[in-house]
Amino acid sequence: MIARAKTYGQEVEYSGPVYESYKIEGGKIRLKFVNSKSGLTTKDNDALKGFAIAGNDHKFYWADAMIEGNEIVVSSKQVEFPIAVRYAWASNPVCNLYSGAKLPASPFKPMIGRV
Repeated sequence: MIARAKTYGQEVEYSGPVYESYKIEGGKIRLKFVNSKSGLTTKDNDALKGFAIAGNDHKFYWADAMIEGNEIVVSSKQVEFPIAVRYAWASNPVCNLYSGAKLPASPFKPMIGRV
């Protein structure tokens, strides 16, 4: 798909969602992605898996994540004021975020706080 897009100039999606930016909203973190023209979904139409957030204690906790349009909102009952988020950050991660074109998202851990 990359060759079709980059070499042959065809208008096809060739990458899954890639983390672009975040915004902390109280007890939640809102994530934006590039390469998500066809929307965000899960591979198995199940709840999102593989997201974790940390607060000032610098401990990561598994988080609830919801798709809202082309963004994802992440929160956890164990983290009142999140300062960091990560996705698929493990040796053998259980994760399921995909684009509408059924291409998987890349793991990420942006530098939000000092975690």
